[in-house]
Amino acid sequence: MAARSPRDTLPHVVTAPRFVTRHRRTLRWLALAAIAALTALGCVHLERLATPPGAALPGDWRALLDELRAYERRLGFSETRNFASFSKEREAFPFCGQASMRRLPYSYEDPGIRWLETAGEAHCRDVDPDTDVYYGVVEVWGEIGTPVTSAMLAGTLDRFVYLVIHEDCHDQFKLAFGIEEALCNIITYRAMAHFGAERFRWYARENRAIRDYARGQAKHTKTTIAHYTALERLYQRFEREEITPEDLRAIRARMLARAERALDLPAGELSTISLASSMTYSRHYPYLEGIADRIGPDLARVVEFFREVDSRKPAAAEVMRRYGIANQKSVEFVRANEAATLATIERILALRRAGRA
Repeated sequence: MAARSPRDTLPHVVTAPRFVTRHRRTLRWLALAAIAALTALGCVHLERLATPPGAALPGDWRALLDELRAYERRLGFSETRNFASFSKEREAFPFCGQASMRRLPYSYEDPGIRWLETAGEAHCRDVDPDTDVYYGVVEVWGEIGTPVTSAMLAGTLDRFVYLVIHEDCHDQFKLAFGIEEALCNIITYRAMAHFGAERFRWYARENRAIRDYARGQAKHTKTTIAHYTALERLYQRFEREEITPEDLRAIRARMLARAERALDLPAGELSTISLASSMTYSRHYPYLEGIADRIGPDLARVVEFFREVDSRKPAAAEVMRRYGIANQKSVEFVRANEAATLATIERILALRRAGRA
């Protein structure tokens, strides 16, 4: 079935590469969907977090939203259309990802993942044994002026704060997704800690909930990298024909189970799709965290720096020419686009050191 406009209401099949170039905002929605079930990326399952009792979302959430927006302005955030209204029409948005078990996706942009906007879990899971599946729901729809949903209000204070800052952060940049997702998590986790310390007393349950959320998610990022890297080595062995498909299936099942325990996920929930999607947020996190540390504790300066990166990064056509890539709808382009952004960061830092930026 041909992909239709994001404005269409009927479920339809989409593939990631088409939306990389034509529908960035839809891929951002798929991005949120792709990590909705992982506490490592802070998108759903708040009940699994060690949130202190009493840290519920306040009934007057609009006042909290106003306070968050005032704080964001101090960071240099431009105004966004997100969360301007409450939607009674939908509680949350279902998603489905399918991919071959015999290949490890690079990120949620990998064209090997077939993303379906689907209303039924049974349809999503109706696949052959060689196909991985990732099904779940997400509370908000990013980069379209997303409304507040009932699922969002049913969460906790820490989750609400995360969603608002993270989604507003995405509206500040148009970087490669593999860079922007990690960057916005870094900015969001740090902003959450700062906001919580300012808004609540240090020993208050609310402040502890916000701090614990940010600290726990950042820690899980490193765990995600470690388990994805181990799985990547396994798939390299399979590509070299050192192990059979049966061996691959058995060994990776044990490895995914270990990753689930490390990430505090239910047995059977993790797949190569969800783990690869997690890597979109995690792969460049340590590097970008180091850049944020070098720029300084002032988050406004971090936002300003990456706005400069955004303005100086090469266009897609230049990335393809520079790296000799013929197909923009490819993993090679996704990797090259991220590499070009990282090179832009290094170039700006070098100019600043030389006093020429």
